[in-house]
Amino acid sequence: MIARGFTIVEVMITLVVLGILIMFGAPEFAAFLQNQKTRAAADAVLSGLQTARAEAVQRNLPVQFKLTGATAVPPNSSWTVSESVSGTVIQTRSSDEGTAVVTVTAVDLLANPVTTVTFSPIGGVTSNADATAALRKIDLANPMAAPGNARSYRLLVSGGGSLRMCDPNVTVANDPRYCPATY
Repeated sequence: MIARGFTIVEVMITLVVLGILIMFGAPEFAAFLQNQKTRAAADAVLSGLQTARAEAVQRNLPVQFKLTGATAVPPNSSWTVSESVSGTVIQTRSSDEGTAVVTVTAVDLLANPVTTVTFSPIGGVTSNADATAALRKIDLANPMAAPGNARSYRLLVSGGGSLRMCDPNVTVANDPRYCPATY
């Protein structure tokens, strides 16, 4: 008769090896998850900006993108896209959709805190209805991420309406992730 299966010693050795692998991999996996939350928030905000620009061209009306969570404590990535004149809401996003831990800092060309950018019917940046300066740079970071492994993102809005996501920690100018000083 041939015995089939595993001995208790083989099972125990397998479990010990698996436990060691999990012990070494868990911190890296946690850092990966936090960085993914930051990337998801950056992608969501970029999507909102792209939606606002596209809707302005499609509707032939000024459309504004407003970071509704930028003034919250802590600042978050919630936003609303609406028609500038009528205020008709086109689309909204809450930071509760998986990215509540990501903080957002938004500024104009002079580094003043702002929350709104308005796109003209031809897709460029135009004056906001409330006469505030237009949002030109959005920084997203995750304070929950491990300090050595934390990723952050910057979204840039040019005067012509072009949008760009970059990494503010990249210092090499010919790297495609590099953030230019002016945009």
